[in-house]
Amino acid sequence: MDLQAWRLAAASALGTSHAKTGAPCQDAHAWALIGEDPILVLVAADGAGSARYSDSGAQLATAELLDSVRGFFADGRPLEELTRETAQGLLRNVVARISHRAEADGRAIREYACTLLAAIVSPSHACFLQVGDGAMVVRPRGDDWAYIFWPQHGEFINQTVFVTDPAAIDCVEFSSQAGPVDEIAVFTDGIEALVLHYASQTVHGPFFDQMIQAVRALQSDGFDHGLSEKLDQYLSSPVVCERTDDDKTLLLASRLLAQAPALPEAS
Repeated sequence: MDLQAWRLAAASALGTSHAKTGAPCQDAHAWALIGEDPILVLVAADGAGSARYSDSGAQLATAELLDSVRGFFADGRPLEELTRETAQGLLRNVVARISHRAEADGRAIREYACTLLAAIVSPSHACFLQVGDGAMVVRPRGDDWAYIFWPQHGEFINQTVFVTDPAAIDCVEFSSQAGPVDEIAVFTDGIEALVLHYASQTVHGPFFDQMIQAVRALQSDGFDHGLSEKLDQYLSSPVVCERTDDDKTLLLASRLLAQAPALPEAS
């Protein structure tokens, strides 16, 4: 199988429901390629619609988690040493950073509530952690797209866990897997209904088959700003917004080579 260095695109798009009220996009994302044989890190967060400053919470959460992951690798530790207990420590850092902001602003931490997802992938290992809804999907070599964790929903589809909840640390989903991961997508709940089948709890593979082609076809390694702008336009297009009025975040990464068309038309 032909492999290249990681190539990726990402975008967070304002939902039409927020555009109508003048509210900011409450989603956020972050990414990094760490080290010479780079470890890929993809992070996404979705601010709670009921929390007044959840856009700031999502931005703080993604930034702090990325900083904490960098700190984990700063002394040369391998990804295999990242355990559930380590992941809980990373989340405590996130909660501490949000709490510090809330105290400085004189506000309750619950006003910064957000979900949080992260994928950390080395050439031979992968770790995933998640608090709340949204999902991460991968395609193992020679297999179909599969989710890592099913979104954390309560009794109703619009209920979930947030990193600012007292039970968040204990509720974190964590997975550590040996073996290569060559393609991955991370997304918030804004596009769940488009890409997941709730009844069968399966992934709508054709969506990701189409979207990942443009990432495979990128001419340069690393993050591509042009494709990310097109991804933002697609997530903001009528074809998507007619099916969801929520904010939407999608990160796509691939190490596979392909001759491919562009993203779907944003019409």
